Amino acid sequence: MPVPGRTLSRIAVVARLSSMGNRLPWHHRATGSGPPLILLHGIGMSHAAWDAVTPYLCTTRRVIAFDIAGFGLTPPLSDGTDPTVAKLVDGLEESIRDLGIELPVDIAGNSLGGAMALEAATRGIARNVVAISPAGLWRQHPPRHVKYVFRSLRFMATNVTGLLRAAVQIAWLREILLAVPISPGSARMPARDASHAIDDLARSQAFERTFDHTRAPLSVRRITVPVTVAFGDRDWILPKGSRSRNELPAHTKWIDKPCWGHVPMWIDPAGVAQLILSGS
Repeated sequence: MPVPGRTLSRIAVVARLSSMGNRLPWHHRATGSGPPLILLHGIGMSHAAWDAVTPYLCTTRRVIAFDIAGFGLTPPLSDGTDPTVAKLVDGLEESIRDLGIELPVDIAGNSLGGAMALEAATRGIARNVVAISPAGLWRQHPPRHVKYVFRSLRFMATNVTGLLRAAVQIAWLREILLAVPISPGSARMPARDASHAIDDLARSQAFERTFDHTRAPLSVRRITVPVTVAFGDRDWILPKGSRSRNELPAHTKWIDKPCWGHVPMWIDPAGVAQLILSGS
């Protein structure tokens, strides 16, 4: 004979799953305690992009680093939904709510994750935003060299994975291979983390579709919450011509960081953490 309490629980679970449709919550890693802080990675990466920074944050914050849809362990957006920045933020909001986190919440992101953080702020999802090398601040389209850099590295990661993983074990080769897509100074990046980054890129289920559907420039002037945007002076993925301030709110705090490349989390984790904490 069914137990009433268990029957009601099962009905609640079924109702919950039905309301979610085919959507699954985004995979994430949560550490620390305190006010929640959401971290969003760049294209072709995963939550592991923040591993070097998290120890500096989790002593005072509950840090939730997500795998964006189609990357890491999170499946692509359901029902063939195009992975535009807006649609990705839809998924982000649902996943934050799934965790029971009250909105708005502090959000920091890098590259694609930075663009998502800015978009989230336009909807009242973000309480504060720190965007590091955010995509989408170009006037019409991303720099032409970006697709060649990313797709060449993607080709190597998927077709000669073992060779590329072996190459990044050697510090000077790691510097040569990763200086442009990640940052100058990548020789200091732990070889294990470099191998993980190669694996993340190779396994990215939605790399090409996401790259193709996130080329439109952002329009985020209507943000009213505090915003910090930071670019490194050695960011060779998004050079100065791709960093327009025209579509940002007038109150944006703009910071130029010496010696940072496009993805500075492995090169200066303490500095990245300080930037995020000061902005949130």
